[in-house]
Amino acid sequence: MRSAPTILHLDMDAFFASAEQASKPSLRGKAVIVGGLGPRGVVATASYEARVFGVNSAMPMAQARRLAPNAAYLVPRFGFYRSISEQVMALLRALSPLVEPLSLDEAFVDLEAGGAAWDEASARLAGVKLRADIRAFTGLTGSVGLAASKMLAKIASEQAKPDGLVLIEPGTERALLGPMSVRTLPGVGPATGDHLRRAGIHTVDELAEAGEDELVRLLGKAHGHALYAMALARDERPVVAERETKSVSVEDTYDVDIHDRVRVGLEVQRLADRCVRRLRGAGLSGRTIVLKVRRYDFSTLTRSETLRGPTDDPGVVREAAARLLEAVDTTGGVRLLGVGVSGLADYTQEDLFAQAAGELGAEESGEEGDGSGEAAGVGDVVEVPVERRWAAGHDVVHAEFGHGWVQGSGLGRVTVRFETPESEPGRVRTFRVDDPLLTVADPLPLVRGRPGASVGGAGA
Repeated sequence: MRSAPTILHLDMDAFFASAEQASKPSLRGKAVIVGGLGPRGVVATASYEARVFGVNSAMPMAQARRLAPNAAYLVPRFGFYRSISEQVMALLRALSPLVEPLSLDEAFVDLEAGGAAWDEASARLAGVKLRADIRAFTGLTGSVGLAASKMLAKIASEQAKPDGLVLIEPGTERALLGPMSVRTLPGVGPATGDHLRRAGIHTVDELAEAGEDELVRLLGKAHGHALYAMALARDERPVVAERETKSVSVEDTYDVDIHDRVRVGLEVQRLADRCVRRLRGAGLSGRTIVLKVRRYDFSTLTRSETLRGPTDDPGVVREAAARLLEAVDTTGGVRLLGVGVSGLADYTQEDLFAQAAGELGAEESGEEGDGSGEAAGVGDVVEVPVERRWAAGHDVVHAEFGHGWVQGSGLGRVTVRFETPESEPGRVRTFRVDDPLLTVADPLPLVRGRPGASVGGAGA
């Protein structure tokens, strides 16, 4: 443990939902829920206005709709969120070379390693400046926790939410942790929490009083030792600047179980192509191809095949995924499919025979497939579908009315609200889904005139 609170934890406030509210003036101050909108979708992020109704992340979307029927429900725009995250992470790296991202909206920073802080006063100043810079550069808010360890810095940022800063003074950690629920500690999930509750352990103080031997008996050696140390506020984990990517994967959950074996095969091929594009985008290749299948009864199977050398060739990955699928029984129906690549490297060793076979009429589809499961073969005449799909919340531009976003679509119509991050709440208009004047657009920057304010990535 350090003698000064020089480890900072940043957590952006309701990140996806806040980004949507910032880009859509008509949604500011209103309940916004971002996630999968199908029957099996889950909530990715809920705005604080939606949380008042009991909506939380990872909740089934159907339950969220029952709790907050009048909220705005939007499909995630990950390219947009990633571009904002890059701006935030650049601000963190200006503070220190030791930045440990945990996700798009969360990271640890070792302020001492960058000379940004060395005592309580300097740490607080660094935190205050960071929050101001994030607001100036992105228009969004983040909560900051400062402490002498990673565990306590994360607890502090949780206490600071929303849009606040909490500093835990060294020497006060035990008193602060004591009355808290054991669920506050990292690694104590619902199952471990229930196990401890049945043993009469509810708070961190009770966890410490139980003693190390009792915790080892209850939870096993590794988990028992770790929890006892945390109960005593001991956490020596360093901030790790780079986390090595261990795998690259994509997966889709289907609103209706897929029973057609041909359709399942086509979906696996499409996922393989998406996985390879993500792999190439990261400048990586891999040796092990992984197939994930969740069946109608929620049983999940994974199968893998290791190649002779690393590859980033779509033909190679498609063929390996198809071979893996042959060994999986899908007759009862499939609700989720995924394809991944692990054993990563930054070079390739192509299988020329598989590559040549894969090039016969293979054409990569768009990143956001429509899930139709139809593929074009050599010599096929491909017809562009008349009806385009418009994702709720994604950006569009109309030749006459300008920039807007999709409020909803169906029955051959799409409803668009025309507004920008800097405008007043805009007007709503409805068009045919095949209106030639309406096209997909890139998101607009939330704050103009700032370095790195440009936002990339397609809107749909």
